[in-house]
Amino acid sequence: MAAPSPSRALRIHAPGIGYFDAVRRAGSIREAARRLNVASSAVNRQILNMEAELGAKLFDRLPGGLRLTAAGEILAQHVITVLRDAERARSELDALAGLRTGHVDLVTLEGLCHRVVPEAVAALQGRQPRITVSTGILGSADIPSAILSGDAHLGLAFEVRRHPGLRQLAVARLPLGAVVPPDSPLADRAAITMAECAGPPLILPSANFANRDQIDALLQGAGRTEGMRVGYEAGSVELMKRMVLLGLGIAFMTRAGLEAELEAGRLVHVPLHKGRAPILSELGLYARAETALPAAAAAFAQHMGDVLGRLHGSGG
Repeated sequence: MAAPSPSRALRIHAPGIGYFDAVRRAGSIREAARRLNVASSAVNRQILNMEAELGAKLFDRLPGGLRLTAAGEILAQHVITVLRDAERARSELDALAGLRTGHVDLVTLEGLCHRVVPEAVAALQGRQPRITVSTGILGSADIPSAILSGDAHLGLAFEVRRHPGLRQLAVARLPLGAVVPPDSPLADRAAITMAECAGPPLILPSANFANRDQIDALLQGAGRTEGMRVGYEAGSVELMKRMVLLGLGIAFMTRAGLEAELEAGRLVHVPLHKGRAPILSELGLYARAETALPAAAAAFAQHMGDVLGRLHGSGG
């Protein structure tokens, strides 16, 4: 994801701030200079000047590139906040001028790009067509760090652990379920337990899925059930869907990413229960806690919140 354009976002700040942030992102002075379209010597000079002014090294020079020192980490948090706040101010000034422009960086999961993210983008396009959106696909564990580092305005993910640097903007709690073909004996059930999935091979999401922990806990509880066996692991929603469609077993996920197959009747999602209680997976939209969102990101967050509200109301 691209940093805010230095030509616009940084005019009111010392150039060293933008150069430092570019080096932090790139991990090298040469790559930062290429991205900024300036000479490497100019970038290096700015970093050296900042280190002299602060009286502390900001980067360790390693064979594989540059790494932030403890002092650099402290400065990085300040710079991220400054740059994001400058972006917010710029977007508000644009709004005053009637421009209603801006750019949003979102990081999310592959399965949420089938229906959830496109619906929010379409709603934004209908109201504010001059706002652009970039969507990056990351694993669940990497999404919070992308927000905290300033690489993304927003993150959309399942089961994000609470962190003081993150704030939750919207949430939907979706039933976790077994995904089966329509001719499966389980397809007409209103709900099932994990133990009742014994027989066919189980297709589990890989460890990069946040709800893998929930599924493992259910498997542990049903571990003594005869015929319960894990046949496959898959690292994407698309792969799990294809495996079920080919008759390879039963997969476990929420309805997010299955929309087209469920609507066409090619797959059936049967909610998992533990006793009489449904197993719910929390899908949340997150931003940095310390920084106000730019107007463009706030507008997109509102539309995404509307989509999540509909998901929550429909049970996923």
